[in-house]
Amino acid sequence: MASSSSSGLTFKLHPLVIVNISDHYTRVKSQTNGCSDGGPPSPPPRVYGCVIGVQRGRTVEIFNSFELLYDPVTQSLDRAFIEKKQELYKKVFPHFYILGWYSTGSDAEESDMQIHKALMDINESPVYVLLNPSINPAQKDLPVTIYESELHVIDGIPQLIFVCSSYTIETVEAERISVDHVAHLKPSDGGSAATQLAAHLTGIHSAIKMLNSRIRVLHHYLVAMQKGEIPCENSLLRQVSSLLRRLPAIESEKFQDDFLMEYNDTLLIAYLAMFTNCSSTMNELVDKFNTAYDRHSRRGGRTAFI
Repeated sequence: MASSSSSGLTFKLHPLVIVNISDHYTRVKSQTNGCSDGGPPSPPPRVYGCVIGVQRGRTVEIFNSFELLYDPVTQSLDRAFIEKKQELYKKVFPHFYILGWYSTGSDAEESDMQIHKALMDINESPVYVLLNPSINPAQKDLPVTIYESELHVIDGIPQLIFVCSSYTIETVEAERISVDHVAHLKPSDGGSAATQLAAHLTGIHSAIKMLNSRIRVLHHYLVAMQKGEIPCENSLLRQVSSLLRRLPAIESEKFQDDFLMEYNDTLLIAYLAMFTNCSSTMNELVDKFNTAYDRHSRRGGRTAFI
């Protein structure tokens, strides 16, 4: 397998594709683990699917994906299923075409080339998207690799091999909202809304603390420059001036009025919530007392109210 592609194509990958592949792998892995009878752990399963999108000139943009029916025994694809899915997608997205396929694993295998060649009658130069499901805390990049196929002469024999291609993540507004929603979902370990609020406020506090420390560094630098301890650099002063103009001005009279108005509204909402809670508690207490008082009255006549 060659190190990098020489086709000159530019690949743009949308987050929906990564989410679909991850969801596909998670479901298959859960079903595989659920069917095990306490024996030795089975190797991680591999999942297969098609990626669809558009190609404009030298730019290939992968928008979505769907699963494939693959028989690992015969190593064949269900062509009728692919044609049916392609026809359904054409009705909704007439500009989308099958650009290639995806799978999971740490690296491309020799058997992957058979699937790759089987899709060449649909797309003469299919794309192979490989997702590595293993967790590596030290890895900073996404565990996704995009491969192209190139014809190379090896030992005098022309052979198709996989070559790596670079890509960028492309998002639209709907995808950004969806990914943000998934990132802020309630955790499955029973975390409450208060826990999520605390985590959110902790992140804001850390950001404000970092901003404060950076502003202090600039302040100390300017003070030292004013005292003549360090030489004056006009280019750096212009950059600092431009940066400070971006900071919100919180000393204006309008800011004070808006801040006090919002602060008073927040206090009013808090007081109303407290009064509502107290009223609800009082109503529950009165209902319980009335129930108990009526019960005693029916048993033995009138009961003195203390």
